[in-house]
Parts: sequence; structure tokens; C-alpha cells
Amino acid sequence: QVQLVESGGGLVQAGGSLRLSCTASGRTLSSVAMGWFRQAPGKEREFVSAISRYENTYYADSVKGRFTISRDNAKNTVYLQMNSLKPEDTAVYYCALTDARLASYYTRLGSYAYWGQGTQVTVSS
Repeated sequence: QVQLVESGGGLVQAGGSLRLSCTASGRTLSSVAMGWFRQAPGKEREFVSAISRYENTYYADSVKGRFTISRDNAKNTVYLQMNSLKPEDTAVYYCALTDARLASYYTRLGSYAYWGQGTQVTVSS
């Protein structure tokens, strides 16, 4: 059974940084693609970033240049380093796992079969 557990969320001032972690069990992350999504109150869940099994990375325009996704195969963990945080980055952040091979699928919620429980990120102004 696949389980994804996120950690690292919290409260930070605008301009600060946080690193989110997503540790998997039941699957080897080096053989799949992983994504990060977020959902702010009253809004739909949206794509943030993804990393393919070949470690190609993808970002939403809103976070490009500020967020970095990476993977540690030895720890079976994916990270999302978030710098220069803005109040509009406030949301619950979710990691998710997909067996999709094409990058065009990585931004789609429906491509992901497994989801973590989410971790709250709050950025104060």
C-alpha cells in the first residue's frame, strides 16, 4: 500500500523560506513522477511543481524561480524548497504520486493516484 507523508509546513513571514518533505512507502520514487499541489481557502487545488523519474522538473509560473523540487532516492523522499515566500503562497500543500510518463499529464490532478494528507503553509505579510 502506498503512503505519502508530508512535513515541513508552518508559519513564516513574507520573504522567508520553508522546505517541505514528502516521504513515501510502498513505492520507489525513482521509478515514478511526483508532484506538489496546493489549495488555498475557497480555491481549487492547483499544480505547483513536479519531478519526473528522470529528475526533469516542472513548475507553475507563479512559483518559477522561487521554488525548487528535488528528490533523495536513498530516503525515498521528495522535497519542495520554497524561497521568497509571499502571502499568496498560503495554502495546504499536498504531494502526490503518478505513474504517468508524459510531462503534459503532470499538471493534472486526475493523473495522480496517491496523495498525502497535506501540510499547512502560512505566509504572513
